[in-house]
Amino acid sequence: MTRRAIISVYNKDGIVEFARALKDFGYEIISTGGTMKYLRENGIEVINISDITNFPEILDGRVKTLHPNIHAGILAIKDNQEHVMTLNELNISPIDMVVVNLYPFKETIFKENVTFDDVIENIDIGGPTMLRAAAKNFRYTTVVIDPADYGLVIEEMKEKGDVSFDTRFYLATKVFEYTAYYDSMIFNYFKYLRNDKSFSNHFTFPLEKIQELRYGENPHQQASFYRIVLPFIEKSNITNAQQLHGKELSFNNILDSDSAIELLKEFDEPTCVAIKHNNPCAVASSDNIFEAFKKVNSSDPVSIFGGIVAFNRKVDRQTAEELKKIFLEVVIAPDFDEDALALLSSKKDFRILKLPTLSKNDVYYDIKSVNGGVLVQERDRKLLNEDYQVVTERKPEKKELEDLIFAWKVVKHVKSNAIVIAKDKMTLGIGMGQTNRIWAVEHAIARSRFDLNGSVLASDAFFPFSDSVEAAGKAGITAIIQPGGSIRDKDSIDAANKYNIAMIFTGIRHFRH
Repeated sequence: MTRRAIISVYNKDGIVEFARALKDFGYEIISTGGTMKYLRENGIEVINISDITNFPEILDGRVKTLHPNIHAGILAIKDNQEHVMTLNELNISPIDMVVVNLYPFKETIFKENVTFDDVIENIDIGGPTMLRAAAKNFRYTTVVIDPADYGLVIEEMKEKGDVSFDTRFYLATKVFEYTAYYDSMIFNYFKYLRNDKSFSNHFTFPLEKIQELRYGENPHQQASFYRIVLPFIEKSNITNAQQLHGKELSFNNILDSDSAIELLKEFDEPTCVAIKHNNPCAVASSDNIFEAFKKVNSSDPVSIFGGIVAFNRKVDRQTAEELKKIFLEVVIAPDFDEDALALLSSKKDFRILKLPTLSKNDVYYDIKSVNGGVLVQERDRKLLNEDYQVVTERKPEKKELEDLIFAWKVVKHVKSNAIVIAKDKMTLGIGMGQTNRIWAVEHAIARSRFDLNGSVLASDAFFPFSDSVEAAGKAGITAIIQPGGSIRDKDSIDAANKYNIAMIFTGIRHFRH
């Protein structure tokens, strides 16, 4: 029996050569619209799909393949006698191969000033229907969605006379992978157009691989890096950073770079952030990024070794000269002066990333994995309530208030339990990831290299006891910012008054797990 293939592709790369090879193997080719015209122009004999359906293409091509003569031919189980008899009775020929790729929905939604009607017309209906039908019936029907697989199919047919079961199974799997991704783009785009930020019953994101990683958090773990493919997501994130120099990013580089970028978004003034193991080890703001980096490096010259350093201003040569003196994994900035980039690039292992913008208008959802599922929440984009309260007898002075807000921005990005001590818009001590709050306070105090008199302290959650305030007072800390809300708040307020500490309750907690 003559074998038949239906070919209907938007992406025509390699299709002429593939169709010609199928003809050499004795296939009849059925095709539609633009594909049929293209193949005929290249000298390939093609059967018009309307000759199979006995029905014209209608509704501007919206309906052309949605017909029993097509889908019965694709879905028939060829060793089922009832199926075979039905096809014979209805004069329907089996279709042995489906070669289809889809309308460019992704490319369409990324166009500037795209119209809603254009988006709608680029939602493919017939293509996914044929693909899914063929993928369901892969035991009997070969399905090819990716032009990269044309060579694989032809090689197997040359060697074995047909496509093997394992390859058909592989090709069918690719179909369901892609159609799920395609539909997820449509779902999320529609959700965006409706300004719908609800937590849907069925949560999907279209993810596209950026790169295979050498390994995950540890060398025995495999890993890959994916980007969410949606046009309304701002480009100010690690997935859109341009690597200018250095080895490819590792799993941990990407995690830490993301943390640095997200922390930088809190600041408008020139700021430098150093990240190690997904926690800030030092942060500073100043009049220029050179001074900001000097403050960061003096804050914690030990932890910065082998870390990530990020800036929200262009890196100049003076700053690059200081950066070159330290072993760093990654340097991130909106841009680099030409001589600064040349200097940094002289260190072959320096990974240099350029990220021009730091907009906060980005992915609404924050997703964390658990074994067997994911947790989804709104991203933590709120800093503090405008009606925050000073709860102590003494109010913070202007400089103290500036440092309190600075420390509060940093503590929001430190793993809980989290404490940040700061002065002159520079972190002096950071206590992170402790299982109780007093340990976090003691850690931040003990790890500081500085005299803490006149410094301020930020806590990501309330103090359950007054011991943390007592420790701060004894260390010379003069102002505290914390959420408040403990049943023992009065004990902490009394301790603050005892040490003449000004204390603010923000009404906002910033746990980070």
